[in-house]
Order: sequence, then C-alpha cells, then structure tokens
Amino acid sequence: MFKIIFLAFSLLIWNIAYTQEVTTSGTITSNGEPLAFVNVYLKNTQIGASSNEAGYYILKGVPSGKYTLIASTLGYKTFSTVLNIHEKKDVLLDINLEPTTESLDEMVITGTLKPVSRLESPVPVEVYKPTFFKKNPTANIFEALQNVNGVRPQINCNVCNTGDIHINGLEGPYTLVLIDGMPIVSGLGTVYGLSGIPNSLIEQIEIVKGPASTLYGSEAVGGLINIITKNNLTAPEFFADSFMTDCGEYNLDIGTKVNFGKKTNTLLGVNYFRYDNPIDNNGDNFTDFTLQDRISIFQKWNFQRKDARIFSLAGRYFYEDRWGGELQWTPEFRGGDEIYGESIYTRRWEVLGKYQLPVEEQLLLSFSYNDHSQNSVYGDVPYLADQRIGFGQLTWDKSFAKHSMLFGTAIRYNYYDDSTPATSNANGNQPDEVIIPSFFVQDEIAFSSKNSLLLGARYDYDQRHGHIFTPRAAYRYKFTDNDILRLNAGTGFRVVNLFTEEHAALTGARDVIIAEELKPERSFNLNLNYLKKIYGDNGTFVGLDASIFYTNFQNVIIPDYETNPNQIIYDNLNGTSISQGVSANLDVAFSNGLKIILGGTYQDVSNTENGIRRRQLLTESFSGTWSLAYTLRPWDLIIDYTGNIYGPMRLPTLGENDPRNEFSPTWSIQNIQFTFTGLQGFEIYAGVKNLLDWTPNRGNPFIIARANDPFDKEVTFDVNGNAVATTNNPYGLTFDPTYVYGPNQGIRSFVGLRYTIN
Repeated sequence: MFKIIFLAFSLLIWNIAYTQEVTTSGTITSNGEPLAFVNVYLKNTQIGASSNEAGYYILKGVPSGKYTLIASTLGYKTFSTVLNIHEKKDVLLDINLEPTTESLDEMVITGTLKPVSRLESPVPVEVYKPTFFKKNPTANIFEALQNVNGVRPQINCNVCNTGDIHINGLEGPYTLVLIDGMPIVSGLGTVYGLSGIPNSLIEQIEIVKGPASTLYGSEAVGGLINIITKNNLTAPEFFADSFMTDCGEYNLDIGTKVNFGKKTNTLLGVNYFRYDNPIDNNGDNFTDFTLQDRISIFQKWNFQRKDARIFSLAGRYFYEDRWGGELQWTPEFRGGDEIYGESIYTRRWEVLGKYQLPVEEQLLLSFSYNDHSQNSVYGDVPYLADQRIGFGQLTWDKSFAKHSMLFGTAIRYNYYDDSTPATSNANGNQPDEVIIPSFFVQDEIAFSSKNSLLLGARYDYDQRHGHIFTPRAAYRYKFTDNDILRLNAGTGFRVVNLFTEEHAALTGARDVIIAEELKPERSFNLNLNYLKKIYGDNGTFVGLDASIFYTNFQNVIIPDYETNPNQIIYDNLNGTSISQGVSANLDVAFSNGLKIILGGTYQDVSNTENGIRRRQLLTESFSGTWSLAYTLRPWDLIIDYTGNIYGPMRLPTLGENDPRNEFSPTWSIQNIQFTFTGLQGFEIYAGVKNLLDWTPNRGNPFIIARANDPFDKEVTFDVNGNAVATTNNPYGLTFDPTYVYGPNQGIRSFVGLRYTIN
C-alpha cells in the first residue's frame, strides 16, 4: 500500500518539477524555523506571493530584467536584494529574516504572565510552533508531545489507552495544561482534555519545566504546558488537514476565520477523529488500540476596542465515545461480566475569556469555566464522574523606574463527584467542593541591559490545608544578545486532589486505600539554564539550550502498588522524593535546506523512605529526541525523520511470581514523512510511523495479566485476599492491565492532505 502511494507521489513530483515556468523561489526562515505568510514581491511590479506554512515561496513567470526583491512581515526586519533574471534560468533564493526587538515570533507569556521577548525572559520558556508538530502528524496534542525533549506522554492503561504528561520524569498530576493561559485542562481533563484541540488554531505551545505555582497555583509543580491559540493577525482564512492510516485511523482538522464588520472576528476550528478497526497483533484477545469516535468544536471571538484594549471569548465542546477490551465486546455487554470491555462516554465544555478594563492602568480580567461529565464502565465496575472548575483572575501590570511589577488576585472553584469511595463518607455521598482564593505579586528589576532579577510570591488559602505560601526568584545575565544565562529557584505546591482514574482500581483488580489525612505536597526547585544562538554569514544557524535541574518534594503522594498487589495505598511519603538531571536541545539549520534538532535528558528520579531509596516507577533514566528535515527544492519535497528513545523504566509488576520483566528495555519510536509543497495552497504528505515496529510485548510472555480471565472468576484467593498459584493460574496473578509504558501500535503507513487559504 505505502510503496504504491510513494511511487505515485514521486511520479507526480517528477512531472511537476520538469514542467515549471521560469521562476524565483526559495524558503524563508528565521533562527532555522520556516516563516509562514511572509509577503514576497518584486518592487514596482505586480509580481508577488506569500510563503506557505513550510516557509516556501514561488514567483512565477518573471520576465528577464533587473529587479529589487522585497520580503517583509510583522516582527522582522525587511529583507531586500537585487535580482538579475535571465530567460530560462530559474533563480533559487533562500531568505533568512532577522527578528526585530519586538518580534512576535520571539514573544512568550507563560513564564511571567506578561508578553516578553523570549531572550529577555528571566524564566526559560521552550516554544514550539505548528511546523514542529507537522513533522510527525498526530490526531491530538497528547501524541504530538512525544518528540519534545524531557516531555513524555505516558499511557496508563493497556485497554482504554488514556494517559498523562510527564515533565522531567515527574508524574502527570504535577503537570498543569493551560489554554491561552487559563487552567482549562486539569484533573480528569488531563486524561481526555488534550485530545480534540484543533491543530489548525494553535499559534504555539510554550513549555516551562519546573515549579510555576507562584503564578499558576496548585498542579504547576513539575511544570506547565500552555497551548496558545491563533489571533486574527496570524490565522489563515481557511485551513483543512486530513490524514488516514492503513490500520483505519481517520483524522480531519478544519479551521476558518470570519470577520463580522470592522471590529469583530471569529476563529472556528473543528476536529474529528475516528478509529473503528479492532486489531490484536499480540494475540491476547484484547484490542491493541482503543476504538474512538471523537468530535471537538472550538470557537474564539476577538473584539477590537478603543486604545487596542483586549477582549476575547472562546469556547470548546468535546464529545468522545471510546472503548477497548476483548474483541468480542459489543455495546450490549457494557457493564456486564460476560465479555470484558472498558467503555467511556465523555462530554465536556469549556469557556474562557480575557477583558482589559477601560481604565488608564493595565488591568486585565481573565476567566474560565469547564464542565466535565463522564459515564464509564470498566468491565462490570461503573465509574460515573462530574468535575466543574471555575477560575477568575485580575492582574495589574505596572512599571516604574527599573521595576516591572505584576499584582494579581485569583479565585478557583473546584467541584468533583464520582461513584467511588473517594467522594463518600459514613453519611453517604460527599462531593469534593472547595474555593481557593489567592494573591500574588511579581517584580522584575532591570539592573542594566545585561542583568535582571525577578522576585515573586503567592499566598493561597485552602480550607482543607490552611495557608500556603510559595515564593520564587529568577536571575538573568545576558553576555550578549544571543548568549544568556538564567538561574531560577522556586517552590511549588499541590493540594490533595485524587481526581485521576486509577485503572488498576477501576478494573476491580485492586482496592483503593486512602490515608485519613493527606497533607499538601510541597516542592523546591533549582534550575540553571544556558541559551546560545549563533548566526553564520552563509545562512547557517546554531542554537543551544541546556539546563541543570533539581527538585526536592516533601509530603509527596505516591500510589503504592507494591505493598499489597490487591491494593493501591495512598499516603504521604515519609521521606523525600528527588528529581535531578541535565537536559539539552541543539538546533542546527544549514543554508542547503538541512535542519537538525537534537534533544537529550539524563535524570535520576527516586523516593527515599525510612532510609530506603528506590527509583520511581515508570520513569526513564535517559531519553532523547531528534528531528532531521531536508528540503529538496527542485522537487518541492520536504523529508522529515523524527524519533525518540527511552531508557529502562521500573514497571508495576504483581509480586515476585510475576514473569513479566521488572524493567522495560531501551526502546525507540521512529517515523519518516515526505511532504510535497509544489501546488499553491496545498501540501501532500505521506510516511510511515513506528519504522522499527516496536511494541511493549517484545520480550514478555504477556502484557495484560490474566487476559483470559478478566473478571477473576477462576482465581483462588487465600484468607487475606491474595491470589494463590493453581494449575490454571501458575503465577498467582489477578487481571491487571496497568503494566504499560509505551504505545501498542506497530508499524503503519499514513497519507494526508493540507489546504490553506491565506
């Protein structure tokens, strides 16, 4: 299938390449990244065009003569050069635009809650554009993050394939996910909320590694991911992206921009994903990949106001029907104990907005609200849950002399109710409901053009835990404009919130034991970051971003799977949990069209209790990511080779008799993609995912324990409730699908089409 597609694709390229008119063409980049929507024209003529999302531009039918070529876009210095055009001789001209001081491409907001140039920010912020994620197209943000160094999507269940995001080896509950700076995705939403965000409306994704609780409160302990949507200046008029794989996955992503008069415009994005082809390559009679039917609709309104004051509203509706389990499962078996299946109906809606008050001072009101409802069954165990989170924040941005101040107050409302003992007591059902008010202040002091110091502090009051104080400090020293050293120190906290699905419990294999009084988790973090950029005279660009990090946790809440294989015990760790390591990213872009991105992280994440130090479960000691892109300009062809590699992880086995490996092997997922950009407005792409055909079942007798008896009907238990070895259960195991550390999908080909109207 793939060979036929690739052959036809190559013939198409060959034909177009040799039937072109005399042209001037090339790729427009900055810092090695392609720039879209750059205006390119020949001065004093009607010949012009704009670059596509790959940075490629083409001027066709240029007569012989001498011209001045101009390339310009907002946030970059205008490029100008003289061209001598000769008949029947194409001109290949690559353009590197130099960012201006106020370049929008370099602006970040996540580290300080204020728009600032990335080079000027005292807090290191990693920025990823849509072009980075297009190198390996995925159906959701969760999968797309697999090629970000130090960030790993962790699948938590072999059957339903839900998961969370790890940053520098820290578990998913320590990662806060924001949309336009608002804490929309948290709790159970972290499991499902990262699916269905239309890629067509994403402007960039900003990642901060390390505690950010001073600005963002609870959950931003290990780091945060801020998904920033496009505005009316950067969004295309229309965008469509659709791809399918040979195993039956289908994804459609559509976005459009509509103006209502001169002062109102709206962005609309729709994402639809469907997979309904049960596959069982490992032969355990369970689906290797969850079947899904998902739709997400996102709309954002922007209103122009006097003095360019901000006013925007956005909303998203999300619905998903997913199931996994035994191949014979159909909806009539839902909730029964005949055929095992995990069926999840999820409905959630979100609204968020920003409104700048009509006063002289810079006062910004931000707000968000989301409602998440879930109807699930795990075999014969129901899990019905409702979560509502409301958030409001008022900030005052004030500068004077050498001080750039930010004052803020916030209030957060959390409501959670489910059908498990987590929200019940002796008097019956008791939903978890709490209001947390907060106050914070931040002062960035510019001592000189070379060094600055940021100081911040936050106060929260939680009626369950009392007063919580979180300070932080960040120092930046700029040797040159492209040579910067940053030192960050801060604290983080996470209040008790067990609103995460523990699949080992929900399958009925384990009981949940919760300590009577769980204390809030606290952390202290140090991060030393060095950023270096080198611009070569021949258009070559080299960027280095390296960090040393250390985080010490107190009162960390870790689910204990090992004390009793039939229980999950929640309690505060009587000791410390430490995450430490080094991380580096290297970007290299050559003028010949070759671009290389390499990332590597070495980390040591461990828990020490009662003098015993143990490596944390499901945490790799090293990881690496890479992206190699090469543009064959005569063929209008881009080749992308992406991948990641992970070192061994300690896995949750079911005791000494479990024959599955205690540690995973070193494993890697690698992908290749070919993109043809020779048709105006279109991109045709095809490739292969998981080239090595790697799956977690390699080297293991099985992945899901007791897959042949998912309801434990043939398991014999002793008086203490422990499974005992018998003839048909020689290892003394119970059904358990939580032994998982990577995706079960093997090699598969894909083909897709993008269409853009700028």
